[in-house]
Amino acid sequence: MTQARCVSQAARTRRPQQGFTMLEVLVSLLILLIGLLGLAGLLVTTQQGEVEAYQRKQATVLLQDMVDRITANPVAATCYAITTNSATGAPALGTGYGGSLDCGSVSPWSRGTADLQAWNNALLGTSENKAGASVGGIIEARGCVSSPASGVYAVSVAWRGLAPSALAPLVTRNACGKDQYKDASNAADERLRRVISVTIRIADLKAP
Repeated sequence: MTQARCVSQAARTRRPQQGFTMLEVLVSLLILLIGLLGLAGLLVTTQQGEVEAYQRKQATVLLQDMVDRITANPVAATCYAITTNSATGAPALGTGYGGSLDCGSVSPWSRGTADLQAWNNALLGTSENKAGASVGGIIEARGCVSSPASGVYAVSVAWRGLAPSALAPLVTRNACGKDQYKDASNAADERLRRVISVTIRIADLKAP
């Protein structure tokens, strides 16, 4: 009798089991969706950062390549200064260049011609091809070499960034690739331009 009474009391005090309501499920799904969207945005931003870093690294390699070529051929250093307009950064090798390179037939000068042509090809990415297109270079790369003073040479590499960014001081001072990068409305957007530059001095070793 006592055992039956205990079982009866336990049955009365036991609460019925309840599951999740539809509203609770929907709220949980909404929170999960918001988190996944944030994660997707983070992944896109991370990927853009990786591409931008790769582009800058490639540009640094191209920049150093031309610096090495000029310093290895100092007699014909003036041959390399193809960028004659300091306001527009033109002409520039790489994307959009259609001129001819001919410094002369004397050995150091002909070597300069070959160096400029090789640098132009590197800017275009001709070392790697995919379906007949050059894909080994950075995006719309342009290379400039100017001589702001006697014996002084400024080597610059410009390229297109993936997204607009704040204008860096070097971008505003350096005209290489200026107004060459267009936005979706085909208007020049300097916030898309990335540029690195180095200035070198070549000593005049000729006898006085």
